[in-house]
Amino acid sequence: MRKSFISLVFLAFCSVLVAQQALSNDSIIKLTKAGLSEDLIVSTINSQAGTFDTSTDGLIALKGAGVSDKVVAAIVARAAAAAQPAQPPIPPLQPMPAGADQSSPAGPPQGIDEVGVYYKDKTGAWTELMPEIVNFKTGGVLKSLATNGLIKGDLNGHIQGNHAKTTVEFPVVIAVYVPEGTAITEYQLLRLRPSGDSREFRSVTGGIAHVSGGATRDAIEFQYQKIAPRVYQVALQSTLGNGEYGLLPPGAVGSSNMGSSGKIYSVSVTE
Repeated sequence: MRKSFISLVFLAFCSVLVAQQALSNDSIIKLTKAGLSEDLIVSTINSQAGTFDTSTDGLIALKGAGVSDKVVAAIVARAAAAAQPAQPPIPPLQPMPAGADQSSPAGPPQGIDEVGVYYKDKTGAWTELMPEIVNFKTGGVLKSLATNGLIKGDLNGHIQGNHAKTTVEFPVVIAVYVPEGTAITEYQLLRLRPSGDSREFRSVTGGIAHVSGGATRDAIEFQYQKIAPRVYQVALQSTLGNGEYGLLPPGAVGSSNMGSSGKIYSVSVTE
């Protein structure tokens, strides 16, 4: 009991000395020659700051001074831990804004800052896709079906130039930042057909049921993924083939058969 008390007093005394001066090879040699046990010296090494020489010559000097292998191993481990760079703190998660979709990030990805259409360039950055003017006219007079009175009508669109200004390669990744209250399913992905010095497509007017196959010949079904509130990602795979493609936003044309104009986002896909 008395021996344990003396050891604790000596350890406290050593701690006071260490607080004034960091541990070193010399201080460990002094503790060893003073007769402290291995466990006590190892505890001191692990609990106090120190600067140790763990080179070949330094380790040989420790062994030559009678320092045990267990203590030398503790010195080497302590020196290796001190050499490790400090890990940066992990930033806390930021709460999502009230009303945001909890399954999506708190905000749009970098580069997507307003309503519109974007494509991922070769560097992986989102780049805004500028719209083009499309002129369209409903094909013929809108007619009612004899069966149940539902309305149908063809929508013929014409865009100046036989190629889009933006050229991309497969796989084409597009992001659509939709306006408030608009669903991604209201957009139409279309195959554009070069015709002379323009591109054309045939689709349907919005909100029409039981349309004919000819009216939807250029419409392409697409899969989408929500990546942020009101931001959806659409991928065009190589199975579609090279050519001209356009994304037609909702509300581009009314139900009248009169000629009108709107906007479309188009890309030219090459090999």
